[in-house]
Amino acid sequence: MDLQLDINIANQYKSKSQMSRVMTEDWVMNNAYCPNCGNDLTNFENNRPVADFFCSKCNEEFELKSKKGINIGKKIVAGAYSTMIDRISSENNPNFFFLTYRKDNLKIINFLIIPNYYFVEDIIEKRNPLSVNACRVGWVGCNIVLSKIPNSGRIFLVKSANIISKKTVIKQWNKTTFLKNKRGKSKGWILDVMKCLDNVSKNEFTLKDIYQFENTLKARHPNNKFIKDKIRQQLQILRDKGIIKFLGRGKYKKIIYDKL
Repeated sequence: MDLQLDINIANQYKSKSQMSRVMTEDWVMNNAYCPNCGNDLTNFENNRPVADFFCSKCNEEFELKSKKGINIGKKIVAGAYSTMIDRISSENNPNFFFLTYRKDNLKIINFLIIPNYYFVEDIIEKRNPLSVNACRVGWVGCNIVLSKIPNSGRIFLVKSANIISKKTVIKQWNKTTFLKNKRGKSKGWILDVMKCLDNVSKNEFTLKDIYQFENTLKARHPNNKFIKDKIRQQLQILRDKGIIKFLGRGKYKKIIYDKL
């Protein structure tokens, strides 16, 4: 994997945003792969809503978002709000690649993927409509709020300019594919508990450590009167799927990244 963007591929463009798009899409085509099966990627036709690439072997689809800078940040500017909501609610909603690169030397710093099953409406932030002075008056865009996505859903292919092995990437991807079969409130609950686990600093933790998020979860699920029961249910699912390990007597250990 070559971490250098090719400026020559964008020489015919004057717009900086166009240059960035062409360089980063070219880089993905020549360096990235499908994290589901390891196959090479193929371009979609231009101007297709949301998706940019697909895997001809397993049919996974991918959308690329990129920006200049070292840090990914908490939010990524996306396209039209209504288009994004419709797309992530569809049967073939895309997985999202996020890429950051240095402005001075065009070196890739971070390149990660978030599987489509981590995308729920809650992480799509609606922006204010464009003003009457804008060319597209009334147009409503959106942001993807990365800070709301559990850490297990951020799979790095390149992190801080260090290339992660394909074997590690595919193994990490496969750890959470069980979420594909989750829908609605069921998915919301398990993602919320996974996010709570991220906020527990210890690798080994107790039920009491997770119960401290009871009020947070109650605010997100106000109609549920048995929050602690629901927490234990989600922990059992995560244990069965190899995300955590039950140590006995109300103790658990995070193991999702073990032996990757």
